Amino acid sequence: MAITSANQLELLQTAEAVAREKMIDPELVVEAMEESLARAAKSRYGAELDIRVSIDRKTGKATFTRVRTVVEDDAIENDRAELNVEDAKQYLDNPEVGDTIVDEVPPVEMGRIAAQSAKQVILQKVREAERDRQYEEFKDKAGTIINGLVKREEYGNVIVDIGRGEAVLRRNEKIGREAYRPNDRIRVYIKDVRREPRGPQIFLSRTDPQFMAELFKMEVPEIYDGIIEIKAVARDPGSRAKIAVISYDNSIDPVGACVGMRGSRVQAVVNELQGEKIDIIPWNEDQPTFLVNALQPAEVTKVVLDEEAERIEVVVPDEQLSLAIGRRGQNVRLASQLTGLDIDIMTEEEESARRQAEFEERTKLFMDTLDLDEFFAQLLVSEGFTSLEEVAYVETEELLVIDGVDEDTASELQARARDFLEAQNKKALEHARELGAEDSLIGFEGLTPQMVEALAEDSVKTLEDFATCADWELAGGWTTVDGERVKDDGVLEKFDMSLEEAQTLVMTARIQLGWVDPADLVSEEEETEEAAETTEVEA
Repeated sequence: MAITSANQLELLQTAEAVAREKMIDPELVVEAMEESLARAAKSRYGAELDIRVSIDRKTGKATFTRVRTVVEDDAIENDRAELNVEDAKQYLDNPEVGDTIVDEVPPVEMGRIAAQSAKQVILQKVREAERDRQYEEFKDKAGTIINGLVKREEYGNVIVDIGRGEAVLRRNEKIGREAYRPNDRIRVYIKDVRREPRGPQIFLSRTDPQFMAELFKMEVPEIYDGIIEIKAVARDPGSRAKIAVISYDNSIDPVGACVGMRGSRVQAVVNELQGEKIDIIPWNEDQPTFLVNALQPAEVTKVVLDEEAERIEVVVPDEQLSLAIGRRGQNVRLASQLTGLDIDIMTEEEESARRQAEFEERTKLFMDTLDLDEFFAQLLVSEGFTSLEEVAYVETEELLVIDGVDEDTASELQARARDFLEAQNKKALEHARELGAEDSLIGFEGLTPQMVEALAEDSVKTLEDFATCADWELAGGWTTVDGERVKDDGVLEKFDMSLEEAQTLVMTARIQLGWVDPADLVSEEEETEEAAETTEVEA
């Protein structure tokens, strides 16, 4: 077909119709038409030419132009679309590199093949525009709930019609053994929206903990208004869940508000989640208190928190052990997810046996090293002394509070403890030197002889070796592997070294060796502080 006045207006009408149908900008369709006409012209005049087409947005008239660009002499790659400054003087008065020469060329007549090619270009552009529109529409909806209509099921995955697009509910994101038929209505959580080559992929979920949080937000006006906040959610989809809430209004009970009159609010969420039992727990800043709440309905006798290891020991009455653990460990697992801590549960009897074993171990230590009888060693342990270092370097007054200990006895105890520690240090240093430990490491401030010995046994024998260590290699730490926390043993962990202490020692060693400039550290700290202050101001 020829581009004539008879069908010029038809181009714009077609663009409008396509844009309306696909709900995209008509300008994008017109641009696609311009590109398709330019391709057709290139097939007629030559692919090396830079042919451009401009369609008048009011009349629909298509103007075909040939564009040539002025470039440096040695930069010409395509002599049919580029020319040098000298050649350009016959077309322009004062040509410069980068100028363009535009000549109008006759419109082309589109044969069947060219028309088909143009149609493909337009369809491709329209599809891309439609994908962009769909992505822009849904990218900000990630993290919200949407109602959809089941279209079909493919290999256990459910394809859901969500209005202006399709989304996928994967088989592992369904609750239990949920089954859906075409045209079933479904309420789902938009978990992720990704831009992919074949179009935006919208992934749905019904097992995500935030799905339950969003359901509560819909059912409980106080949560929607921000009076009550959901602080944490843990789920075993289709079976049991725990949700921690806090109220910012002292007159409103967060648990009662979430339960509703006669359980109406929580029951609506339970029904949507296929009967999933939900424990609503008051959140507390104090972790041990929060954990006691999280382990409901079990009663907790005692909580021991190890903040550095992010572990917590919970002591429960013997008869409460199975309730605290739950069926197949469900209760303690959900409580662990809710608090973000690894939880060890033991009975009062087990805890008592452990404390007794620790008492006996420390008593024996003092008997063997300080040459004390059992009764006197037990007195020291009962007063809270756990190591020889504490006895050797504690203020004398703290020893005098023990029954039967006067100043002479206290001095004798401390002298014996110091003599033993010095002998140990001497032995450790000798062994470290035998292993090859150098004076640069032995004389480094902050490392005891026993620490140097432990490092030498681990092939860290010089200050350079020490400076290359990571903080977790020294102090130990925790790594998450396949969703489970795994313990990394540290070379100096048995000396109760923290990650912060290890980091400080390693950095000090690097500064002494000249690997790090202290001025750089100061500037980095200042930048970090400034960034933190900026974040606070923005918040």
